[in-house]
Amino acid sequence: MSLATRCPACGTAFRVQSMQLAAHSGTVRCGKCGSLFNGVAALVEEGDERLALEPSPQLGLFDPSRRPEPAVADGEIPDFLAHEPAPRRWLWGGMALIAVAFLALQAGHRYRAELAAAWPSMRAPLQAVCRPLGCEVPLPRRPELMSIDASELQADARRSGLIVLNAVIRNRAPFPQDYPALELTLTDEADRPVLRRVLRPRDYLEAGRAGELLPQGIGGGAEATLRVLLDASRARATGYRLYLFYPA
Repeated sequence: MSLATRCPACGTAFRVQSMQLAAHSGTVRCGKCGSLFNGVAALVEEGDERLALEPSPQLGLFDPSRRPEPAVADGEIPDFLAHEPAPRRWLWGGMALIAVAFLALQAGHRYRAELAAAWPSMRAPLQAVCRPLGCEVPLPRRPELMSIDASELQADARRSGLIVLNAVIRNRAPFPQDYPALELTLTDEADRPVLRRVLRPRDYLEAGRAGELLPQGIGGGAEATLRVLLDASRARATGYRLYLFYPA
């Protein structure tokens, strides 16, 4: 069924089909001015002699030529969709290598003593690296792998008031270790301490060889024999206790 409708914007009348009105809920586009309007509400009598009918505007309702201009030119990406250019892969790779090298240096500095103990051939290179940095490669300190194999405390027969401590320290580790400190405690008849003294390596090593022996430490599976004179004239001791440790 053919009907006539008038554009309220420009007054142009058009002929439309009822099925076209129903298909778009009555919305039509003016073929002259391009305005959208309700074609059902603007229906007019076809018998009006003043009515000049134009081609059906419904054909141009979705005419591609009447589409609004695109917001952006073809092939151009809107700003909100644009991504920042990705960094070059070589830059990420270089940064990753620098980070790995820094972590390796930090781990090597932290565990330099353990590395030198596990691989003795690395001690010299590690010392060469540490020297300009002002650090040292200390010998390992594993007190659980050190023991006092023998000890004896007796009075000095030639000098009154002096006692002589003889002891043997064994390194049970397969690698060299630093000389430990010793704590000697003299006790009375009730095993109460009456005198306590801490002996550093320089106190019990030979005075003329301490500078030579300290950097070498006690070799793996080796032992160190010590003999120390102590003044016990002010202590009435009948016993003693001796143990080794590494100062914090």
